[in-house]
Amino acid sequence: MSLVEILIIAVGLAMDAFAVSVAGGAGGQLRHPRPALRLAFHLGLFQGLMPVIGWFLGSQALHLVGGFGRWVAFGLLVYIGVRMIGSGFRSNLRDDRQTTDPSRGWTLVALSVATSIDALAVGVSLAMLGVGIWQPSAVIGVVTAGMSLIGIAIGDRVGMRWGSRVEFAGGILLVAIGIRILAGHS
Repeated sequence: MSLVEILIIAVGLAMDAFAVSVAGGAGGQLRHPRPALRLAFHLGLFQGLMPVIGWFLGSQALHLVGGFGRWVAFGLLVYIGVRMIGSGFRSNLRDDRQTTDPSRGWTLVALSVATSIDALAVGVSLAMLGVGIWQPSAVIGVVTAGMSLIGIAIGDRVGMRWGSRVEFAGGILLVAIGIRILAGHS
């Protein structure tokens, strides 16, 4: 898998963390560098660790799926992408204004886990494709942290107008990667 493909996957996965960051920035609790960096770090950390966990789980199941690995990868990426697209349609971030600091306590943990579940499935997909995990995992984590910081800054400046559209775009990117995997290796 090329670095460009990994970057596209990373950007697609980071869209939900970006949307959360825009919401957090718009809520006003992340105006100081410390809480903004704390949120971005944790979102990136969880997003980077989940593919590793998924990859190890997928590696254990690889012998069970055999030659169907590419179909499994395609199915998982399309499922995640369609779910993100649906969430983008349903999401109305204006109703989700932050009332607590999203960079602290259980709120931070819940946001980190919730935005990284999709990365777990991507890790399984990468195992099915026989792709190593360390480089994609690092790229996914760094891209997520960077996009989260950008999202916080944007949210602080322009509010939550675009959040659901960003998640929709991330879903489209993941579906496109799934189709490319299937089309390129059928």
